[in-house]
Amino acid sequence: MKGGLGRPSAFCLMKLNHAQLTKHLQGALAPVYVLSGDEHLLCQEAADSIRASARAQGFSEREVFDVDKSFDWGLLYQAGASLSLFADKRIIELRINSGKPGDQGASALLEYLSRPPEDTLLLISLPKLDGSTQKTKWAKALIENPASQFVQIWPVEAGQLPQWIRQRLAQAGLSASQEAVELIAARVEGNLLAAAQEIEKLKLLAVDGQIDASTVQTAVADSARYDVFGLIDAALNGQATHTQRMLEGLRGEGVETPVILWALARELRMLATIAQQVNQGMPLEKAFSSARPPVWDKRRPLVSKALQRHSAAGWNRLLQDAQRIDAQIKGQAAGDAWSALSRLALLLAGQRLSLPSE
Repeated sequence: MKGGLGRPSAFCLMKLNHAQLTKHLQGALAPVYVLSGDEHLLCQEAADSIRASARAQGFSEREVFDVDKSFDWGLLYQAGASLSLFADKRIIELRINSGKPGDQGASALLEYLSRPPEDTLLLISLPKLDGSTQKTKWAKALIENPASQFVQIWPVEAGQLPQWIRQRLAQAGLSASQEAVELIAARVEGNLLAAAQEIEKLKLLAVDGQIDASTVQTAVADSARYDVFGLIDAALNGQATHTQRMLEGLRGEGVETPVILWALARELRMLATIAQQVNQGMPLEKAFSSARPPVWDKRRPLVSKALQRHSAAGWNRLLQDAQRIDAQIKGQAAGDAWSALSRLALLLAGQRLSLPSE
């Protein structure tokens, strides 16, 4: 066989561990890699690692296919069968954001796995597959076929987040106090993309590679002009024009839609819960202190102002809008996620919109 691709002798289900994945990629590459999970940052970085290893082993050409309902699965056959004029080896990426290839797709995947082309590496990206999907013929083939390496991307649990942040800081050449790590963890609340962005900012502020609580607080105060947390504060404060400008700035700076949706949805969940509790007779101050995380004293005026804009039912409708945007981002619903995020942020800011939901 020409260099680069090997046929693993047995199926290996890997719980994502960058050290393990890196070690695996130093050897002969499998013909097919499948990444399955909902943690955007970890999926993205695993795919980057596979691509980098493939490039180092001579895979110099790359084709990317985004699968939707109208996708022509014949393209997979053609890409696998055709010879490249410019490269000996190539990567074909298949992004199945819905997690459902359909009947034609299932047949195409089974056919491909039965005879993986020489000198082609197929990289398939899927969301987390539920139990019933894992039992389908096509999914079982991806998981069990000796030609395929199925990588399950597990989320970082809340209790593991401080350690993940500490490791991420170390990779950036930084060390942090326990208080600093806890502050970062509290600020990002489980969102790894947001955590990675915070760490990038801290690299610019660190003195001799050291991060303490004051460094984190300075990063919060002196964050970039367009900051996702600043966006939330502008919306809570009812500054619709400023909110729109900040959202456009975030997009221009390359901030990912899942980060913005996470921040908006977190705030909407908190507002919906507090509005419901107040409706049921709980004093507002008690609702603030019982929120998880609690609403800090300095933010209570902002939150109080926002609570006046919608009823509890209204906040819940906005949460449903957020769920639709999540489906759009994952390719599971029609509509433009950025337009829908803009609408959601403006509604949070109290803008009266007659536009239909995306």
